[in-house]
Amino acid sequence: MELRDIEIFLTLAEELHFGRTAERLFISPPRVSQSIAKQEKRIGAPLFERTSRKVALTPLGVQLRDDLEAGYRRILDGVEAAKSSALGGPDALTFGVMGPMWQDLAPITALFRSRFPHVDIRLREIRIDDPFTPIRNGDVDIALLWLPVHEPDLEVAVEAFIEPVVAMVAPAHELAARASVSLAELSAYDVLPSGLPVPDYWEAAVSPGGHASSQTKRRVRTREEVLWSIAEDDGAVAFACGQGLKYYDRGAAVYIPIEERPVLRWGMVQRVGPAGRWTRELVDIAREIGPIQLSLELELDAWWLRRLELMS
Repeated sequence: MELRDIEIFLTLAEELHFGRTAERLFISPPRVSQSIAKQEKRIGAPLFERTSRKVALTPLGVQLRDDLEAGYRRILDGVEAAKSSALGGPDALTFGVMGPMWQDLAPITALFRSRFPHVDIRLREIRIDDPFTPIRNGDVDIALLWLPVHEPDLEVAVEAFIEPVVAMVAPAHELAARASVSLAELSAYDVLPSGLPVPDYWEAAVSPGGHASSQTKRRVRTREEVLWSIAEDDGAVAFACGQGLKYYDRGAAVYIPIEERPVLRWGMVQRVGPAGRWTRELVDIAREIGPIQLSLELELDAWWLRRLELMS
């Protein structure tokens, strides 16, 4: 069995869909069918059950997948190790993160380092106004970015981080003393945009409930202008993510939980196509740990303690 046929078989065994397998491998669906048919003829029995509704592995297909998978990975890892040696460089992985997020991702990076101490894992900061270029040009192997990501040349490998979204108002705002507020209630106020230089679909992700920031009565162009508007004007509201509450609080705003508990999701994003071994290992660890969740209750408790200290 040729290496390409093994790749086609293992990908179909994972996707269980001829069209998605073809898209993932950048080949045509007939090429997938021909490869599988050739292997079934060579082995002498079906590897997949095919109906108009689904594709499923036969017991023989399951056995072949399990037997081939580990060997296929070892082949890929061996080729990559040889390439690294040929280039004369150490095993390395460059991981892109935004701002202080590396602190929240410590469980993932620490486990990676414990398992692969010889690999140099390098962190590189991703700028929010240019998040995709470092992945596209190879400056980073993989990066943690907001979801969704609607870029045809990039793909989300795994969801790795979840943080709450809260309402942000001035201390004098009539909502400031509330224990929580609903999205419907917030829609009655002047809801400011994020002020961040992000794609429109990211703006929608950080502004839950479908609030149209374009309808705001004032023009705010940057995050600092949003914060200034909140601090100076007791009539406007804005949204803030858990990290803003944790790392960027200036003591000039009050944060209120939203009853619908909206969240901002982050995923590990890479270029479309085959990934390097260490990228795959990092993704596997993130999947093993599961999405790291920033606790709204803990962050609000910490914020109140900081606020009380400032007021005392």
